[in-house]
Amino acid sequence: MRHRILVVEDDHALRDVLLRGLREEDFDPVPSPDGATALRLAFGDIAAAVIDVGLPDADGRDVCQAMRAGGFLSPVVFLTARHGLADRLSGFSAGGDDYLPKPFHLAELAARLRAALKRAGPGPAAAAGDLVLDPVRHSATVGGAQVDLTPTEFRLLATLIAASGGIVRRRELVRAGWPEGAQVSDNTLDQYMTRLRRKLGGVRSELTISTARGIGHRLS
Repeated sequence: MRHRILVVEDDHALRDVLLRGLREEDFDPVPSPDGATALRLAFGDIAAAVIDVGLPDADGRDVCQAMRAGGFLSPVVFLTARHGLADRLSGFSAGGDDYLPKPFHLAELAARLRAALKRAGPGPAAAAGDLVLDPVRHSATVGGAQVDLTPTEFRLLATLIAASGGIVRRRELVRAGWPEGAQVSDNTLDQYMTRLRRKLGGVRSELTISTARGIGHRLS
């Protein structure tokens, strides 16, 4: 079964190139010319989304945030003409999983999609203490209470659980949470850990995330 990929691109010529190229790469692309259409299509068995940041009716990052708020958990790859570090970080903060600057090769986009889908692929349920992660539903619960996680937060928490109470080094967390080559600052990782602590505390989990300064983090 081919993965259905939502392609959100307003440039007609580029959109046609993307659709044709993704079909040749054995994907099943679903076209969308703008953010409003993307929000209508995003929840129809879509495995991943490719979103141009510069859409005519909205910033693609805002579209991604709206999709995430509506429960869209599949990987999102941003396309953009902007190459700056701040732009890439804003894409990750908006819920994106990868960020591909224009111009790009279709083969690279396909490779990044496959890598993102592999990272997001379902595995066995993971649990630690009162926390249970369900990779099929991409959900987390504490004592039956739902914990709302972004895809990056989910991957980070899954990595901490897999360590069985041991310290996970910072570089390993970055490797698990973000695509290869992403420039993730220490401050960005710390912000994600702070948000995860706050979310676990919000449902009164018995678990907490502690910091081994300069080394990494532990869930215990």
